[in-house]
Amino acid sequence: MYVAQPIEWTERGVVMLDQRKLPAEEISYTYTDYREVAKAIREMVIRGAPAIGVAAAMGVALGAQKSTAKTVEELRSEFPIICETLAKTRPTAVDLFWALERMKARFAELTRSHLDLAGIRQALIKEAQEVHAEKKATDEAIGRFGAEFMPKKGHVMTQCNAGALATAGIGTALGVIRVAYEQGRKLHVLVPETRPYLQGARLTAWELHRGGIPLTVITDNMVGHFLKTGKVGAIVTGADRVAANGDTANKIGTYQMAVLAKENNVPFYIAAPISTFDLSVASGEQIPIEERAAAEVTHIQGVRITPADVAAAHPAFDVTPNRYITAIFTEQGVAKAPYTESLQRLAGAVPAKAAR
Repeated sequence: MYVAQPIEWTERGVVMLDQRKLPAEEISYTYTDYREVAKAIREMVIRGAPAIGVAAAMGVALGAQKSTAKTVEELRSEFPIICETLAKTRPTAVDLFWALERMKARFAELTRSHLDLAGIRQALIKEAQEVHAEKKATDEAIGRFGAEFMPKKGHVMTQCNAGALATAGIGTALGVIRVAYEQGRKLHVLVPETRPYLQGARLTAWELHRGGIPLTVITDNMVGHFLKTGKVGAIVTGADRVAANGDTANKIGTYQMAVLAKENNVPFYIAAPISTFDLSVASGEQIPIEERAAAEVTHIQGVRITPADVAAAHPAFDVTPNRYITAIFTEQGVAKAPYTESLQRLAGAVPAKAAR
């Protein structure tokens, strides 16, 4: 089954598929400067929390590799600037900061080991590649745990894009759906378009169609209708950050979907890697919400759809309180309420089996 490759480390540089152009065009760019990688993250050439984390790790490695530093000490002085540049790109996705902290820790370890400059650069490249490989393995584990909770047949719903394009693996939410489908469950995916950036209509629909999984695109304001008419057996979405109490931040529109799911007795699941956990924040009220440019609302692919000079808001994410979440699928198992306990257990990397 087809799996998209949104990012790849090559000898030429970091290659990214431009997700802004999909589905009309499949165009990739090769970045040879960490500042270009930062711009690509900020401008959503690559998006999705886990994929942003992979991009950040590769950006750090690229920055070290292409640095003009002649000594380890010179690189040590430049390294914080590289990391800070990447950190300023997207404030909500915790995977970004997780990846940067991991690369910082590895760099500190390497500089203590008395490796030469070439050895440090090569080790950082290897670390970024390992981050990518681990994301792939994580997605597959999440898919196996979550697939058991999908209906044997019928409709499932998702939000935004939490597939291979968003993770650099097989996807979190779409990974669950993909594994369930490959196991023989006869699923049909309802894909809300996800205004204003249309990640559902453009990206999720593209991935599912290329993968041969049946789907129907719906507008965002059809979600309640399909939930009420009993045509949805489960909802599974990704998350950009999970608070200690199980509140989750995900693409705008997820909260209202979860509320409507509870009203209509449809189980609502989150699929997210443990790197997305931010147990330092007690609840979703403390999660920063990125406000993106109003032009992304007032325009579609450069064409204005509103009267000139009309104001528009664009919070890129919303927070779903834990009371609306049936379970959270991770690579270490399945978390259920009380989330303050189950998330802590899974964050401790204690292997667990998915169980109903």
